[in-house]
Amino acid sequence: MTSVKQSVWSGMVSVDDTALAVTDTGGPGRPVVYLNGSYADQSHWRRVITDLGSGGFRHITFDERARGKSKRAGDYSFAACLRDLDAVLTARGVERPILVGWSYGAMLAVHWAAQNPDRAAGVVSVDGALPHDWQGDAAREQIRKLFRRMSPLFPIARRLGLAARMSAAQHAEINIEANDLCAPAALNPVFDRVTVPARYVLATGGNLGGDAKVMERIRGNLDPVLARNPNIRVSAKVASNHSKILRKDFRAVADAVREVAAIREHHEVG
Repeated sequence: MTSVKQSVWSGMVSVDDTALAVTDTGGPGRPVVYLNGSYADQSHWRRVITDLGSGGFRHITFDERARGKSKRAGDYSFAACLRDLDAVLTARGVERPILVGWSYGAMLAVHWAAQNPDRAAGVVSVDGALPHDWQGDAAREQIRKLFRRMSPLFPIARRLGLAARMSAAQHAEINIEANDLCAPAALNPVFDRVTVPARYVLATGGNLGGDAKVMERIRGNLDPVLARNPNIRVSAKVASNHSKILRKDFRAVADAVREVAAIREHHEVG
């Protein structure tokens, strides 16, 4: 592996009523912006970034509101997260990035690319942005109860970059909103507007709160999307599960980034 050089910029970027902790390796390479899971911080991308190296890529990571080293805010909605992405790109002067998102971050990547086709170079979705329509009032209440039960573990999870500085209710509402946005009626029009190369790296098995068989059915819901939009393809299906994919199968994620970068280079040269 080629290590990323240590001449990086780290600082805070202001947006709305908060400030986001951002790291930017700089350099002339293709910019790659990494978008975290719902409650995760930027540390989870270390292996992917190291595998890609600094020769051809500029890596930008940041912590979302109340995650990692970023400040708390009054708005933790999906729309606020999209504003945060815009703020980081503007502050760091990033143009035509490849957006790499894991889980919740994959939803951000797909939505932003669909909304900004002339500003995005491509998308890598890591086991996220998968259409499913299972949520009702009972499911919403189950999610709220799950996070209430988990709340004593939040201090430990935060140290591992897996929980936010939020209440159990705020954690739950982020999850509920994300599931609502994954309903086919909401997500399919987004997929139809994706005109840049988008590559999926899919996990195997379950995740926290998601049975393995259910998760595999959800991943299968992507098949009609692949048939309908040739810009969207699966780069790899890996053995690790949703939670471990960035740790165990980072090379597959890095290869998907290289694949998208190669497509863009061919398109731009051609």
